[in-house]
Amino acid sequence: MEKSQKMPKVAKVKNKAPAEIQITAEQLLREAKERDLEILPPPPKQKISDPHELADYQHRKRKAFEDIIRKNRMIITNWMKYAQWEESQKQIQRARSIYERALEVDHRNIALWLKYTEMEMRNRQVNHARNLWDRAVTLLPRANQFWYKYTYMEETLENIAGARQVFERWMEWEPDEQAWQTYIKFELRYKEIDRARQIYERFVMVHPDVKHWIKYARFEESYGFVKGARAVYERAVNFYGDEGLDEKLFLAFAKFEEGQREHDRARIIYKYALEHIPKSNTQEIYKAYTIHEKKYGDRSGIEDVIVSKRKHQYEQEIKENPSNYDAWFDYLRLVESEGNVDVIRETYERAIANVPPTKEKQFWRRYIYLWIKYALFEELEAKDIDRCRQVYKVCLELIPHKRFTFSKIWLLYAYFEIRQKDLMKARKTLGLALGICPTDKLYRGYIDLEIQLVEFDRCRKLYEKFIEFGPENCTTWMRFAELETRLGEFARARSIYEFAVARPRLDMPELLWKSYIDFEIAQDETENARQLFERLLERTLHVKVWIAYAKFELLNPQLEDSPDNVILARCIFERGNDALRANGDTESRVLLLEAWKDFESEKGTPETLAKIMEKMPRRVKKKRRVVGEDGSDDGWEEVFDFVFPEDESQRPNLKFLASAKAWKKQSGSFSLNQDGMVCVTCLPGDPTIRRGMKGRDGAGKRKKNERGGRGGEHEQRAYSRVKSHHSVTVGWSMKRNLWDLLRYFSATSTCRTDLVHERLGRKVNAVTAGPFEIPKRQGVRRNACEKKSAL
Repeated sequence: MEKSQKMPKVAKVKNKAPAEIQITAEQLLREAKERDLEILPPPPKQKISDPHELADYQHRKRKAFEDIIRKNRMIITNWMKYAQWEESQKQIQRARSIYERALEVDHRNIALWLKYTEMEMRNRQVNHARNLWDRAVTLLPRANQFWYKYTYMEETLENIAGARQVFERWMEWEPDEQAWQTYIKFELRYKEIDRARQIYERFVMVHPDVKHWIKYARFEESYGFVKGARAVYERAVNFYGDEGLDEKLFLAFAKFEEGQREHDRARIIYKYALEHIPKSNTQEIYKAYTIHEKKYGDRSGIEDVIVSKRKHQYEQEIKENPSNYDAWFDYLRLVESEGNVDVIRETYERAIANVPPTKEKQFWRRYIYLWIKYALFEELEAKDIDRCRQVYKVCLELIPHKRFTFSKIWLLYAYFEIRQKDLMKARKTLGLALGICPTDKLYRGYIDLEIQLVEFDRCRKLYEKFIEFGPENCTTWMRFAELETRLGEFARARSIYEFAVARPRLDMPELLWKSYIDFEIAQDETENARQLFERLLERTLHVKVWIAYAKFELLNPQLEDSPDNVILARCIFERGNDALRANGDTESRVLLLEAWKDFESEKGTPETLAKIMEKMPRRVKKKRRVVGEDGSDDGWEEVFDFVFPEDESQRPNLKFLASAKAWKKQSGSFSLNQDGMVCVTCLPGDPTIRRGMKGRDGAGKRKKNERGGRGGEHEQRAYSRVKSHHSVTVGWSMKRNLWDLLRYFSATSTCRTDLVHERLGRKVNAVTAGPFEIPKRQGVRRNACEKKSAL
């Protein structure tokens, strides 16, 4: 008998409370995605080798697109992707079918229509595209894109009549002004002026704005139809009536009549506008009317009201001060606007008759422009050449050339003669000017004239005279050299620069040297440029010269991409730093170190940059006594100074040297040997030194004798030898630093000793009788010295 199979027991849940941390489905999905460490390979590329595979591929793609469309028919982008894929497969009929199905879904989608028509045009299906445009503009007549594309296609196909027909269909819908302007420009491209006029007639009725009427009138004016333009303006005024008038319309109408020199018509238009337009809107009309009457008004009319008032005002100003040349200029400007040549000439004669009372150039500067304006008026407006020449001559005779002159007048007169094709007279005029009153501006103007005439030999002669006139003018030397450089005469240019830098007095030598160096660099003469830098540094230690020199070495084209450039530039910076430190120019030194730091940051290594950073100064605040102009003490002020680490490290040695020099003046002599050791020599027989050092020497000998060392014996022998020669030698029993030595010097100002050798910055080890040196070896026993040689 078979046993019955037992079912497993269900596990009992001990704790049915909710877990403290709840896990959501989102968290499970995110963790699953994060733990998905396997990189899925990209799908393999399919290579179609026969028609069956192609048909299978197309079937699968079509099925996929159809499934996507079936899921959501309202997403038009899926339809367009489907159609574009069919087009890429050269299945135009299928793509067309897809577009048609999409239009059934959403026939108001503008992008869909555009894609459909663009496909037909790409495949040169003109009739299909035309039919599509017809359907599009019929269904969506307010979509301007369809009309623009449709007309552009017809015009591209040179179907002008068809394009015009499309425009006419478009205009029936009364589109915006841009569409009308496009239609007008289309007709003007094919010289259809009458058709464009007819379009304007319809345009101003559909869009009755003032600016459109003005465009219509300017169109007529631009094609020479003056009467038509006037008729358009008149129709516009009648169209708006008295209530809808705009000042812009009248301003344009009046400007048109003024351009046709119909000043009476323009005056009537202004008056009509002032009468029919509200006063609050007539400011621009008043201004334009005033300007018009100033130019073209008659004496009996508005001129008496406006111009005469201004003239009376100017006459009063001139009567009060005849030398008020600004008032004369305003008066002449007003008179010239009338156009009466006789009145203008008379006014100029009255103005130039007011010669400044003093022969000071500052009072003649404004006055001379009256003559210039007078001469230009006679030449350009009156066309009276003889009178213009006479004006120049009288003006030149009036100027006191021995006191001052005006180069502008001479140059204007010379150019006037050139315009009259009289070159010899122009040269004689400028030569006379250089003989009477040579100036820099005259020389430069004459040279520029000869350069324009390609007379380079004359230019050289003029430059030679110019240099004789002002040899300290660096600009003259530079321009002379630049002229020779442009002419290819490099040897001449170099000689000119050499003559220039050899001059003892120059107004701007830094510009001259810079130009010379740039010239050599441009000629690839690197060694010459380097020599010029060295010569310049012999004259000046300016920080800009050092920086420019370093940059030159860094950017040397002959050593391009070479480490030698960096080394040479670094050497220049080091030389500059040493020179400026010796010169004591703190600010220039700071600028040089900043440039050096930038250089090392760009071209150097971390080690070289660290060395420069160690040299950088720190900024400290100091107090300085203020001395007044009368020499009185005005207290103290705070100033900022720079402290350099290099200077601080050498400061103790400098103090030691200063103290030693002071002691030398009081007692003995002082010198430095070749090893950089200080030698102090005193005269023999000084009782002070014997008294001051006797106890110390005795103590030293006792201690050494007690230890049994040989140092005491050496000292005893040396001391005996010194006594036999009637001299006293200071023997130190302990190591003492420089400050101990200085204190001893100051305490025993009358001491005399044979030799004291001490290396700068090191401690004193021992000083004994005879010619001894401080031991260089470390670990020497105290008070033990090694005897070398006697004298």
